[in-house]
Amino acid sequence: MDGRFTRQKLDDVLARVCDLLGLDARNATLLRFTNNAVYSLARDPVVVRIVGSRALAHRAHKVVKVARHFERHGVAAIRLFGNLRQPLLIGENVVTVWHRVEETGRRATSAELARLLREVHALPLPEGIGDWAPLADVRARVSDAEELDPADRRFLLRRCAEVEEHLLELEFPLPRGFVHGDAHPGNVIVGADGPVLCDFDSSCIGPPEWDLTPLAVGRERFGDPDAWYRDLARTYGFDVTEWDGFPVLRAARELKLTTSVLPIVRSHPSVRHELRRRLEDLRLGRTHTRWVRYR
Repeated sequence: MDGRFTRQKLDDVLARVCDLLGLDARNATLLRFTNNAVYSLARDPVVVRIVGSRALAHRAHKVVKVARHFERHGVAAIRLFGNLRQPLLIGENVVTVWHRVEETGRRATSAELARLLREVHALPLPEGIGDWAPLADVRARVSDAEELDPADRRFLLRRCAEVEEHLLELEFPLPRGFVHGDAHPGNVIVGADGPVLCDFDSSCIGPPEWDLTPLAVGRERFGDPDAWYRDLARTYGFDVTEWDGFPVLRAARELKLTTSVLPIVRSHPSVRHELRRRLEDLRLGRTHTRWVRYR
């Protein structure tokens, strides 16, 4: 069967968006496609994001609210394009459109990320964002999978229930606040005016410890340099790996990392091998194996 999000279908959506807004879709670059298909236009300083899951399309409304909240409070973050009402509905596809930050080519440092996170965590709580529920997205992706073995489906849902039970038992040391939800240097763009945050799909009201977890898990699962996490913890002023609740946060993060591609696995079949590897590691309880990032 053909996938719902093949390159041709995504290109067609992009063309329709550009026609609607008077932009030029020719020679656009597909920067990445996992949770969203992210296009950078060649002839306009604009980025177009097409949501890559029917079950999670509602998050685009939250993303717009978060972007406007950041703009109101002067947080260094990507800005929505123009004055149009967003998100856009193009057929069955949900789309957001952004001003492009011209990158310097430098990767954001962990210290820069930590300073941005401290600023975000200190913000007033926005309305209509929702509370932290990290496994809701996992369940949505399982239900929206383009293809998934029934045994894997049962395992993932059972694992979600187990981890969720442990999450409810945690007593978080940091005060609850506004969190980015997927905080790592890959979601920071370094432009001429400095680093800016992007990708607000997982933003919520919840524990700041969650924003310190991705880099810690990246060190364990992807072999990222130890200094990346150490710089984050030192600059932020808290080491989540020293807290006894960290293994539970790690388990939740690994479920999200594993299932992120389920809605596009037929459209983007090159992720199948890595998906199977991660599922097997989770099923067998292997915590020290290395993963490769989805591309």
